[in-house]
Amino acid sequence: MNKNVTIKLLEKEFVVGCPAENEADLLASAEHLNSKMQEIRATGKILSMERIAVMAALNISNEFLSGKVEQREQMEDTMQRLSQKIGKSLGIDSQD
Repeated sequence: MNKNVTIKLLEKEFVVGCPAENEADLLASAEHLNSKMQEIRATGKILSMERIAVMAALNISNEFLSGKVEQREQMEDTMQRLSQKIGKSLGIDSQD
């Protein structure tokens, strides 16, 4: 069942509908977005709320995608090390 939840971004309130079980996630997301928007506004440049929101969304997207790349690289490194360990334990020389 959907529930109306009030979130606050840069002192402005918005009512957003979401499933009741996702309310905590929505509130946490809104808090994170509000924090990023406040950081951008604090630069002192006079920007519209819309521009601040777009810049915050781009920054958050970049952080997310950068984290995905790092996670993938870490997973590949881990898989390579595991492959080498398995190869050594089986007496197979795995030189790729």
